[in-house]
Amino acid sequence: MSIRHGLLALLDQGPRYGYQLRSEFEARTGATWPLNVGQVYTTLGRLERDGLVESAGEDDEGHQFYAVTDEGRSELRRWFDTPVPRTNPPRDELAIKLAMAVTVPGVDVAAVVQGQRRHSMKALQDYTRLKGQALGADTGTGGDLAWLLVLEQLIFQTEAEIRWLDHCESRLGQHAERQAAAAAEPVAAPPARRAVKSRDRGRL
Repeated sequence: MSIRHGLLALLDQGPRYGYQLRSEFEARTGATWPLNVGQVYTTLGRLERDGLVESAGEDDEGHQFYAVTDEGRSELRRWFDTPVPRTNPPRDELAIKLAMAVTVPGVDVAAVVQGQRRHSMKALQDYTRLKGQALGADTGTGGDLAWLLVLEQLIFQTEAEIRWLDHCESRLGQHAERQAAAAAEPVAAPPARRAVKSRDRGRL
């Protein structure tokens, strides 16, 4: 998740201070990826170091405002124009867990898959319910649309995860069948020794 580009996108609409950025970021994403204020200010410090944002003064309450620079706007446009690369996919904890589970003796991998499927189905139901609420509360603003898009991404992602878990269960069954078939195969007898002819025996 590119927090720096998300903050640049918010600052492109006008100067803001840290808490405002945090609140708006979470409002637009439905707090799916919550931020803490420290994380926001750390990112702002790096953006300022890189010349992408600059200080825009303080208000009467002492809030430090930041504004995007021309270089920051150029960086933001590059981000929007460049596809998200799939050459280095993000680490997926579930995929790593199952990859480890099938190699560790004593782990009931089928139970791991079933437990995850139950959890994912519950999450899918929750996301679907939230989508219904979002559609009912849609006021036609960009913020409503942003939250709806995030929700639908979560729904599609969870549906894909459930299909993958079904595939994993099928793959585990096929693997178990192959192992059972290999264990049931008779062990090949060693080749019989060639019978020694009588005249050969006389030479011994």
